[in-house]
Amino acid sequence: MITATEQACDGQRNDDGSVFPLLIVCEPTTATLEDAAAWAAERSDELGAKAAEHGAILFRDFPLVTDQDFDRFITAFGFPNFTYEDSLSNAVRTNRTERVFTANEAPADVNICLHHEMAQTPIYPSKLFFFCEKPAEQGGATPLCRSDVLFDRMTNEMPQFAADCAEKGLLYSHVMPAVDDAASGMGRSWQSTWKATTPQEAETRMAALGYSWEWLNDGCLKVTTPQLQAVKQLDNGRTAFFNQLIAAFHGWKDARNDPGKSITFGDGSPLDPATMDRVIEMAEEITFNVPWQAGDVALVDNYVAMHGRRTFQGTRKVLASLVAS
Repeated sequence: MITATEQACDGQRNDDGSVFPLLIVCEPTTATLEDAAAWAAERSDELGAKAAEHGAILFRDFPLVTDQDFDRFITAFGFPNFTYEDSLSNAVRTNRTERVFTANEAPADVNICLHHEMAQTPIYPSKLFFFCEKPAEQGGATPLCRSDVLFDRMTNEMPQFAADCAEKGLLYSHVMPAVDDAASGMGRSWQSTWKATTPQEAETRMAALGYSWEWLNDGCLKVTTPQLQAVKQLDNGRTAFFNQLIAAFHGWKDARNDPGKSITFGDGSPLDPATMDRVIEMAEEITFNVPWQAGDVALVDNYVAMHGRRTFQGTRKVLASLVAS
């Protein structure tokens, strides 16, 4: 048996009376993996509700060391699995187990901007788990930002932009390489993304999801999404800034992609750079940087909170798992 208590941590935010993230610390240190799994299974519904309320939960000092331990712990929650293979994630990842894969494998000097996981696609997870197998020697925090709090601030400071986001939605465009490019944060190949071996197979799946596309001379594929939402109504009546706008506008840059050409409003009209700079600034003002310790697990409600990755030095091993909507 274990006891787990809610505790305070440095940098923890309190917005509208709700702490972010919620920190739950395991005691005693003699607890076993099976104790932890039994604890999670018994409280799964409660913890899922708390993640939705607070945006994210950080589990600390639980008896987890390996990817297999992480798999056992998250499987105990009973949440439906959303595999990397079935996702339209831009990122190159490596599977460790059926449920667990590496987080974005972009180089250490690449800053991954705040985003809701796969909100640039019609198919996205409801929740994410992260596991710190090995923290970086320096840097490498995972920034978390509550998008409902951000949207409230946007509505107060820039009501027209907030209204345009809600009414117009967004279009995303990017170029997929012909083969996986691990040097890019968005380097997943079109074959892997669309589970296709031929262009015809890829086109069939893109058409079914409402995408438009262009095949380039070098074998790469330029895709544009159907009109997607920029905000999401939450079950508690709040509104979240649910998209990949910050990541696409500020961070979708590699040998194939220019962030200035990656995103527009849903009617094709451009985004104002000065407005976007202020949105990014506002998001950073309310961001919590997870100070990873080995064995930490974070449960992030993907509808409520954005995440990213800070640059780092040394070796950083953070694993991820997705929960189906």
